[in-house]
Amino acid sequence: MTAAIEATSEPAEPQPGKGRFGRRTIIIAGITLALLLAGGGTAWYLLRAPAQEAEVGDAGHDGGPAEAEASYIEVPALVVNLRSSDSAARLIKLRVMLVPRAPTDVDFITVRLPLIVDSFQPFLRELRPEDLAGSAAVFRIKEELLVRANGAVGNGKVKNVLIQDLIQQ
Repeated sequence: MTAAIEATSEPAEPQPGKGRFGRRTIIIAGITLALLLAGGGTAWYLLRAPAQEAEVGDAGHDGGPAEAEASYIEVPALVVNLRSSDSAARLIKLRVMLVPRAPTDVDFITVRLPLIVDSFQPFLRELRPEDLAGSAAVFRIKEELLVRANGAVGNGKVKNVLIQDLIQQ
């Protein structure tokens, strides 16, 4: 009897591949940990973004940098004949505003406004009525006007061209 008790009191030798935790348990724990870290990082990013937007928005209300950047230069209205295959007279009336890259460029661009209008004219005269169909056409016109404005005043001085009116008759 004592031999039987001694045999049961000895610790059993672990079998290879069998530990306290199985392979499946370790994989599940690793995936759970990765999901928790990803969720925590996403939550941190999403909760942090509105706080930063609020700080930027508050700076603009008390005369800070956001108000200084809100400068627009109005270009005189352009009325141009369109190129058409028939003999009918087709016109386009275009009103645009220029957005300078820096507030200090407003005077520089305003002085050179006749050069900008002069660079817009040849492009607008070559347009056909078919070129003005659809929203993609308006985007192409904006991009071309931006390239021509920057060519007239110096590369990078004009940040954007805003189309106010685009009327085709």
